[in-house]
Amino acid sequence: MKKVRTPLEVRYQETDQMGVVYHANYLVWFEIGRTKYIEALGLSYAAMEKDNAVAPVLDAQLTFKKPIRYGEEAYVETWLEEYDGLRTVYGYHILDSTDNIAVSGFTKHAVVKKDSFRPMSLRRSFPEWHHAYSEQIKGE
Repeated sequence: MKKVRTPLEVRYQETDQMGVVYHANYLVWFEIGRTKYIEALGLSYAAMEKDNAVAPVLDAQLTFKKPIRYGEEAYVETWLEEYDGLRTVYGYHILDSTDNIAVSGFTKHAVVKKDSFRPMSLRRSFPEWHHAYSEQIKGE
């Protein structure tokens, strides 16, 4: 299974009054990691959207283990946790400069038609995505 590690810039405006990254910003970092993961598989969200499809978040879960502060190095590590042809679950770790896990979590997505939000089969509508995801789940 492929894992993609993406460096993150910890910007001042992402921190709260305690000087640590505000919790909602980790979801933005998950999205950065997810986009880079998809690109590393040779796929593109933008191309999917041109075909009138989007992949909204159905569920998100975060577990906070240690704070990340302004000025620190941080990374998001992203991988495919689950895939069943309709739903996709991405796993994430936010890591500090010494590879300690600061935040872990997942997001669950489904592909839907952009105009109606009706579910679409990734297997039928985007066979290249289905193939790439199936290979990742198999560990290839």
